[in-house]
Amino acid sequence: MTAPPREAMGLLTERFGSPVTADLLSDRRGSRTWKVVTPAVPLAVKANVPGQDRARDKAAELEQEDQHLLHLTKVSAVEPSYRVDAGPWEGGQWLAVRWLDGVPLWHALALARGPEGNRPSVRPWLLAIARSWAQRLAGLHAAGWAHADVQPTNTLVDAETVHLIDYALACGPAEGRRVPYRGALTHTTAPEVADAVLSTSADTHIQARPEADVWGLGASLFWCWTGQRPVAYEDTVDRMAKLQAIARGRTVPLDNVRPWAFPAFERIITACMATAPDQRPSTAQVAAGLTEADQ
Repeated sequence: MTAPPREAMGLLTERFGSPVTADLLSDRRGSRTWKVVTPAVPLAVKANVPGQDRARDKAAELEQEDQHLLHLTKVSAVEPSYRVDAGPWEGGQWLAVRWLDGVPLWHALALARGPEGNRPSVRPWLLAIARSWAQRLAGLHAAGWAHADVQPTNTLVDAETVHLIDYALACGPAEGRRVPYRGALTHTTAPEVADAVLSTSADTHIQARPEADVWGLGASLFWCWTGQRPVAYEDTVDRMAKLQAIARGRTVPLDNVRPWAFPAFERIITACMATAPDQRPSTAQVAAGLTEADQ
């Protein structure tokens, strides 16, 4: 099994004591992630994979994520205990953050995707998850930032609490040099971001705004509740064709794919997925609306 960078393990052992164990959780797209358990605290450690095509980009993204976390901590948009440490290693860059319990949104909402999900205990739970998620995003947005990668994999559900992870692509105010943002996961890319990707060169930075996060929130809830992607396109078409469908606002009618009727939840999803950014509610308004719906 591939171990985390020795530079990271040495520093973490010095800081938190030994023994330290590491389990590889993912190895894809030029980066690896481990769960590292120390005597003091469990951590998630990420590092780029040297020698792969995207190794340089991933190292730059990890360094960028570390800088984002430092800024977001200063403005109280991220808890101070979340970022643990970061640094270079012989193969690139590594980052350690506090381990957050929870399961990705897709797995968390498995029960709700079937007709058995329509029960009194599930409905308020769904509203609570969406509210917690909106509240997390609202803290970023109040500081002038967008997460810019709002999607099911970056959303961990622990009971009724949502944790955000992966801030590498976040967009903040008055940024200097950075890895150009060109959208994230296609299925949860907002129409205005899709249009910008299609109309600009591959090295042009697209400044994601909070409204794009709101669309990603609605699209992720749509996808993980219905089991269907929010925009209809064939799996075989390339990313540009998918982005064209998103930019044109070709969303699937929620009534056609919902597993069961839940008007309060459906209203929030539909509002978040308005094609025009200025027609979407803010995340603070989403959270407030979900609070009212649960009363």
